[in-house]
Amino acid sequence: MTVHLEVSDHVALVTIDRVDRRNAVDHATLLELRQTQLDVVDSSARCLVLTGAPPAFCAGADLTGVESGEFVDALVATLRGFTQLAIPTIAAIDGPALGAGTQFVVACDLRIATERSVFGVPAAKLGLVVDHWTVDRLAREFGWSTARAMLIGAETYRTAQLVASGGIHRVGTLDDALAWAADLATLAPLTMATHKLALETSGAAPAANLAVEVARAAAWASADAEEGRQAFLDKRPPTFDGR
Repeated sequence: MTVHLEVSDHVALVTIDRVDRRNAVDHATLLELRQTQLDVVDSSARCLVLTGAPPAFCAGADLTGVESGEFVDALVATLRGFTQLAIPTIAAIDGPALGAGTQFVVACDLRIATERSVFGVPAAKLGLVVDHWTVDRLAREFGWSTARAMLIGAETYRTAQLVASGGIHRVGTLDDALAWAADLATLAPLTMATHKLALETSGAAPAANLAVEVARAAAWASADAEEGRQAFLDKRPPTFDGR
């Protein structure tokens, strides 16, 4: 197994562990990641943290194990799998996050990185082209200028640069990411799921907007909404259970 899953106190920690390849992903690893996402859905997790075994987050695609068709299909399914989870996802980055590593980073909702981390998409140095979803996601999450530099100029960025532009939300370690996840796990699950759905479908077809409105109405009518209001009146922390 090259992907490990640990669930504790409603937090799922997913670790890519191919240290001999600096956590570069091949087709088999992508299939494991996709299955892990499905396992998280069936778990008690209310937040997911994605990281890589030291000393890298993910050095990209393992080009020794890439067949263009099946690898790209598995990569796209895995990237979108993170966005389709109803729980918040945090990328905890320490070290290189290049190519597919940067794609995983922008697929997550929130990002925390150590100062030594490096980001980039060196496809132009390899004669490869990333999918349109990645282009759009990079532009949305890192900004058009940074996305252009990464995709056209094959430029790399350090954590401090992306913090300044808003692409990285916090500077910190895996422990900091887990503490952040623990805080998120106490928030209202239906609220986070609906807000995530709204963000992911922003600018999409009217049917997607309808799905958001249905989810929004359900959240407003939920027991959690009542609990939140009552906890506010009682001046105590709320206890949400996702109903």
